[in-house]
Amino acid sequence: MEPKHDFGKDVFETIQLQKQKQKKMRTIFKIMTVLIATSFVVFLWYDSKASGNEKGDKTEKLGKAKSSKQENDQLTVSGGISIVKKWDMPSILVEISGITYMEENRFATVQDELGKIFIYNTQKNAVEKEITFGADGDYEGLTMVNSTIWVLRADGMLFEVSDAMADKPSVKEYKTPLTVNHNVEGLCYDQARNRLLLAIKDGEPNGNSYKGIYGFDLATKKMQMEPVYKINLDDKIFASISSKKKKGVEMMPSGIAIHPQTKEIYITDGRNAGLLIMNADGTLKKLYGFNKKEFNQPEGITFKPNGDMLISNEGSKEPGNILNVAISE
Repeated sequence: MEPKHDFGKDVFETIQLQKQKQKKMRTIFKIMTVLIATSFVVFLWYDSKASGNEKGDKTEKLGKAKSSKQENDQLTVSGGISIVKKWDMPSILVEISGITYMEENRFATVQDELGKIFIYNTQKNAVEKEITFGADGDYEGLTMVNSTIWVLRADGMLFEVSDAMADKPSVKEYKTPLTVNHNVEGLCYDQARNRLLLAIKDGEPNGNSYKGIYGFDLATKKMQMEPVYKINLDDKIFASISSKKKKGVEMMPSGIAIHPQTKEIYITDGRNAGLLIMNADGTLKKLYGFNKKEFNQPEGITFKPNGDMLISNEGSKEPGNILNVAISE
């Protein structure tokens, strides 16, 4: 006789197994719910952080852009010196040296390797004309006298480029008593006395107590043997850099120009990144130091008729440039 089967027990066990399965499923569901919720919270946190960082990055970039624009409009450099505008030069003028004003938005420049004058248009931001006047050499300064451009070579040789903008300008050379040992770099036009002023950078033949500025008479085409101005290196104006004195060579003129309104004489110091202002009688008035980050090597200086000052600045890792520089007392 077969044993009697207990269907009630089977049903009970089946129900219990289902309950256990349901309990396990509820537990798994709770765990999954917690994991999903945690993941969602973590996701929201990271997303919020990333958004904040992105916003911060954008704000920082925007701030930098605004700062860059503001700096381009006016960069404070040092004690009363600021850059109003800047024009980066093409690669051919990375070693830009002299500069002279021609007319609004147009300047003539040279660089210290080529016997060429480069006419630069600041409105077009481009060299619009090249004028060949001599062989390759160390050309440091130039100045405009009516339609003639005078160019200075470091050995004291002057080049007269008459009717400079003509297709074939006439060129004459004039030897001066100055030599390569003087390393002549500064050149400007002294209209009041119809002469050129030449500033030497290195050795002065009569000692190390001054740097001479020499006059080249445009009527006679002759240079005076004695300097018409002397930069007295023992003047108290140099006291702040007296510790740097080395055989009297702490001021190394690289460019010279006469202010069209005050008639003061402005002299750049390329080696030490500085600017010296002399009164019209030659007495020293003020000495400024430039920030070398902005003035890698100030080589030339010129003025617009309204008194705006332009300084040509030789490049290095950065392009050479022309800087519109303002002084506030």
